[in-house]
Amino acid sequence: MKILVINGPNLNFLGIREKNIYGNQDYDYLLNLIGEKGKARGITMEVFQSNHEGAIIDRIQDAYADGTDGIVINPGAYTHYSYAIRDALASIQLPKVEIHISDITKREEFRKISVTAPACDKQIYGHGLEGYLEAIDYILDNFS
Repeated sequence: MKILVINGPNLNFLGIREKNIYGNQDYDYLLNLIGEKGKARGITMEVFQSNHEGAIIDRIQDAYADGTDGIVINPGAYTHYSYAIRDALASIQLPKVEIHISDITKREEFRKISVTAPACDKQIYGHGLEGYLEAIDYILDNFS
């Protein structure tokens, strides 16, 4: 089984940006965490990060035919306004979980709305980096 993790804008700046919200662990730490989870569960993990909306849409579309069995996505700020990413997610019939490191329901008003979540099977927020692991487990436990 292969799970694709897609990270949107500014996720590559973990450990640099707003540490009081996103924590001190850097992006390499997240990559290692995801990689170790894949090894522990005996699956292939691929991680893709882009600050560009079109690149994220292209990667979602590529998942349709490249052997991807599920998607974990943190769309970053695109969560709140990218109907294009929402449409790309809705266009493929794979298990999909939206993840957010912070609790978006307790932040600025604009962050409380996700236009991408309705195209996913589940949304996880406010569990820090552990939320990625929960999303992977959700896909494996419910769709494999």
